[in-house]
Amino acid sequence: MSTLRVIMATAVLFLSGTAVATAAPQYERYVALGDSYTSGPGIPWPRLDRLTCYTSTNNYPALLADNLGLPSYTDGSCGGADTTNMTQPQTPPIPIGQHPPQFSFLRADTDLVTIGIGGNDFGVFGQLTGTCPGLRSSDPTGSPCKNQFVVNGVDTMKEKVAMTGGRVREVLAGVHQRSPQAKVVLVGYPRIAPPSGTCPNVLPFADGDLPWLDEVEQALNAALQGAAAADGNTTFVDMYPASLGHDACAGRNAWIQGKDTNLFAAVAYHPFKSGMVGMANQISTVLGAKIGAGKRAVPRSVDPRVVGDAATVTRLTKAGYHG
Repeated sequence: MSTLRVIMATAVLFLSGTAVATAAPQYERYVALGDSYTSGPGIPWPRLDRLTCYTSTNNYPALLADNLGLPSYTDGSCGGADTTNMTQPQTPPIPIGQHPPQFSFLRADTDLVTIGIGGNDFGVFGQLTGTCPGLRSSDPTGSPCKNQFVVNGVDTMKEKVAMTGGRVREVLAGVHQRSPQAKVVLVGYPRIAPPSGTCPNVLPFADGDLPWLDEVEQALNAALQGAAAADGNTTFVDMYPASLGHDACAGRNAWIQGKDTNLFAAVAYHPFKSGMVGMANQISTVLGAKIGAGKRAVPRSVDPRVVGDAATVTRLTKAGYHG
């Protein structure tokens, strides 16, 4: 064999090996589990087959499925879910019937599972957004909400998110048990508050409470990361650093809606479609897949027959969904 042929053959082998080594993993049976930061309430348009959970056709599971080139996926997420709803039924946001335990969507041949859960455990997320804005007027430049939840020097919110970590570890074990061959991905929460400054018209928290809110969210993400590390067979995707510059105060760059629910964009304190695109792309990057989904009005992975419209949103509102 000539020297030139040897060089060319070697180059082909090298390039072929590189392509194999860097090729994105292939999945066929993807299941998404989680709460409203996964289901995406208010993001156009709601799925007709999952109306009571107000699940969006443009949440990150749908977008991730597109990035992975999947023709379909299974979405078991539901707004308001916490870790107990992995094994127990849930009364969904629109209280019609029961949403089945999310583990019921798992199968032995499921090969990819994403989980976004923990913010609702012990009522943390709901207490922060439900209590803190109402306390701002009592001390606009202080930290009245932090003062209420720090009891005898103990930050009860941070204490609760630390306990959430243990619950999430049990969830991960349950996923492995039901889908032993699956790649398991635990998804963290994107930042809500800015690293500095305030925007009371969007996030009506007292000036001193806003950085405390951020501390609690960081503690929650740390608890999730710790649960994934302790599990040893779960990949944690940290959305906190990935969402820098996209907090609720970031104007047009925001991934998160502020205090005002817009049932045609996002529910209060929840992700916009832009946030879901950012989350899907971050997960895709970690999985070694392409990015870029979100340019289509409806992801390819969503059956057109289940796509709702403005009239569907009106019906949902009349049925009792208020965000």
